[in-house]
Amino acid sequence: MTGEHVLEAAAVSVAALRKGDREAWSNQAGPMEMSCWDALEHLHNGVFSYALRLSGPEGWMPGGPLIGWDPLPIRFDREEGPETGIQVVSMMSGMVAAAVDARGPEVRAWHVWGVADPEGFAAMGVVETLAHVFDLTQGLGVDFDPPADLVAPALARLFPEAPTGADPWRTLLWATGRGDLDGRARRAPDWTWHAAPLDE
Repeated sequence: MTGEHVLEAAAVSVAALRKGDREAWSNQAGPMEMSCWDALEHLHNGVFSYALRLSGPEGWMPGGPLIGWDPLPIRFDREEGPETGIQVVSMMSGMVAAAVDARGPEVRAWHVWGVADPEGFAAMGVVETLAHVFDLTQGLGVDFDPPADLVAPALARLFPEAPTGADPWRTLLWATGRGDLDGRARRAPDWTWHAAPLDE
């Protein structure tokens, strides 16, 4: 996976979010116990953290330069309306895409679910974006159905245990605890993904 996948995830997400009415942004964001406003800031900061980790010195571990870091340093003016926050989705994804494409495949950076390579961070950027935009569109009451050729490689990279043969989007929703799949029970809230390269 490359930065281009991260940018595509942002583009399809932005298109979906722009369909929501401003009044709906106070609704709960699907299964997240927060409003759509708060969920959007959560998305911004999650994706931003991937760019930050991948751009830092190799081998960086938590407890270093981010001690005392505000857990949500990226914020936007809600009085300006949702469009301001929607634009930040593209900005954060652009940072991840640039970091992914600038780093060689041998580079590794820390994530709580495994030390990942640039391809892993690209997949994480895609899944983080698509999963939380699904949450947001649930709250906004708009449809969201990202393309299979975007979802499938991210699913394969981060969830090698996921069943094959079903629709990739439905499978990704199952893998991230957001839906059932062909008789399989919904995954527990403490699901994780495989951040490290699959051969490590």
